[in-house]
Amino acid sequence: MSGNQGPLLELRGLEVAYGGIRALRGVDLQVEHGELICLIGANGAGKSTTLRAICGLVPIAAGDVFYDGRRVSGRPSYQLVRQGLAMVPEGRGIFGRLTIEENLSMGGYARRDTTGMRQDMDAVFQLFPRLAERRRQAAGTLSGGEQQMLAMGRAMISRPRLLLLDEPSMGLAPLMVERIFEVIRRISSEGVTVLLIEQNARLALETSSRGYVMESGSLVLEGPSSRLLNDPKVREAYLGEEM
Repeated sequence: MSGNQGPLLELRGLEVAYGGIRALRGVDLQVEHGELICLIGANGAGKSTTLRAICGLVPIAAGDVFYDGRRVSGRPSYQLVRQGLAMVPEGRGIFGRLTIEENLSMGGYARRDTTGMRQDMDAVFQLFPRLAERRRQAAGTLSGGEQQMLAMGRAMISRPRLLLLDEPSMGLAPLMVERIFEVIRRISSEGVTVLLIEQNARLALETSSRGYVMESGSLVLEGPSSRLLNDPKVREAYLGEEM
């Protein structure tokens, strides 16, 4: 039985340490069903570590992760994928020597429904026509933007309920960034809950409904994205505006 009464994702007092350095310091964060939430902050603030801790990719020193009402702290990522939690990592993590189709198939490794897989692959190709044109091409020959499309498509093949996106616009040309964010909005509008980490703070806040601001491993601000966009501290520190 799923815990639909509470948030889909909840972090309580989450702490992660690398050696003697605390990368996360008592992080409390909630994502409700169907929300598109962003987490912004400077490089090295702990944003990617937060996602990696949620997915069981780094050990948790203290605190807990709850997904759909269940404690999942430290559970291996493959188990979480089967429960509908998928991450598109920074750097995309595609398999360069495999074709686009083979990479997409990897997203459904936990599935057994061949017909459903084919339907979902067709849906990804409709979402990203460029991938459809190159479906038998080695993924390593794609541009950065096309690789980002592929990484997002691969995550969608797992039929996620919660999608974690780590810096989807990194290294991409402005037109490609626009396209990627159109797709993020569309995925969200279709009912997938999204937690977005993004270096472009303005774009992240304009896309999301709520946001959190992280500094030195701690959350220092949270609230509706529209309010954070107008917060003097956020505008000065992250939007490049002098107050």
